[in-house]
Amino acid sequence: MNNGILSHFGMLRPEYDGGMSTSTTLNLPPSGDAGLRHDAQVIGLVGMVHLISHFSQLLLAPLFPWLKEALNATYAELGFLMTIFFVVSCAVQMASGFVVDKFGPRPVLYGGLALIALAAFGFSVSTGYWMMAGFSVVAGIGNGVFHPVDYTLLNRKVSAPRLGHAYSVHGITGSLGWALAPAFVVPIAMAFSWRVALASAGVLVLVVLAVVLLNRDTLHLPVAQAEKSKTSVKDEHPYAFLNIPAVWMCFTFFLLYAISLSVVQAFAPEAARQLHGMPLGLVATCLTVYMVCAAGGMVLGGFLASDPERCERVVGMGFGAAACIALVLGLVDVPGLMVPVLFGLMGFAAGTGGPSRDLIVKRSTPPNSTGRVYGIVYSGLDIGQAIAPLVFGTLMDHHQYTPVFIGLALVQGVLIASAFNVKRVRRTALVPG
Repeated sequence: MNNGILSHFGMLRPEYDGGMSTSTTLNLPPSGDAGLRHDAQVIGLVGMVHLISHFSQLLLAPLFPWLKEALNATYAELGFLMTIFFVVSCAVQMASGFVVDKFGPRPVLYGGLALIALAAFGFSVSTGYWMMAGFSVVAGIGNGVFHPVDYTLLNRKVSAPRLGHAYSVHGITGSLGWALAPAFVVPIAMAFSWRVALASAGVLVLVVLAVVLLNRDTLHLPVAQAEKSKTSVKDEHPYAFLNIPAVWMCFTFFLLYAISLSVVQAFAPEAARQLHGMPLGLVATCLTVYMVCAAGGMVLGGFLASDPERCERVVGMGFGAAACIALVLGLVDVPGLMVPVLFGLMGFAAGTGGPSRDLIVKRSTPPNSTGRVYGIVYSGLDIGQAIAPLVFGTLMDHHQYTPVFIGLALVQGVLIASAFNVKRVRRTALVPG
């Protein structure tokens, strides 16, 4: 690796690893009580937006039983709608990171929320499969902006001592968004129709957009500072960070994480129903319980992440336990009523690694490249969630329910190995050549 490039990004400086990057200090918040209130407001608003982002990712999956009949589609075809969503989101996420760095996060955020609302209303009036596919593209464009926006705001506007807790809240709200989606759309679909459920989701997104607009001053990041972030290092090439191996290892880690999460969200509850005779009404409950417990695990994970040196160990223990529970669900005959409990335990275990997961990325992020790096790294989430429905949806169509859980456990095992590999390549980069 070119040591000149590394030195440009601070990768050869010992204080860089685990320290606060230059990008974190560009827009220092107030100190004292005012600083606490400022941080809480930023964290709360970003968390609410993150909730809606994850909520939008699960608009369709809980409605698959209705959509399968309404659209006369297979599980693989319905899974392909999610693939479209996440492929588009991936492309947008990589590009939006550069846009956020250049123009600031706030206008990009407005556009993302507006497009998700439009997609939800579009889903509700769709008359065929390909119309749903078209609005999946719109939803993917809207969803693709959120991670570069969120992490740029948190890293630049939240005080360094509270950043670990900011990541924890960010992860919690994301899990709550996933939990909210089935809890919101399924009862409305059962009471009225899937069309009313999706239109109601669109109204909810518009409410959040209104709240963000009313609090726009709190999320203000001057364009001049955003541009300074991009150009503060003399002769820095905007794509030079792509030469850092740790960035790509983080990308791989998030791709694997997304595959495991997508399996849980879209297929694992139904696979568990088929294997263990679980009542149909508990299928959506499994996902909600998983996500709520994952949020609880992230509370604990926020304290565990206070020591950046143990991030990889925390991730390993959390996802190791989750993999063991997945194998129990796939290989052991358990009572149907115990299945939601096991999903809850699996969610809590995975959730403990959430804040440490985000800190792994921060410790590998060059100064002055926040939006770009998070755009690239978190695009792994979209690619993973695009791949998973194609593979695991095919398993579901062929009634291969046990392999769904075995595959889930295997992916989680490889994910653990990739987390430790991020640490290895980061340390290698820190050694002057």
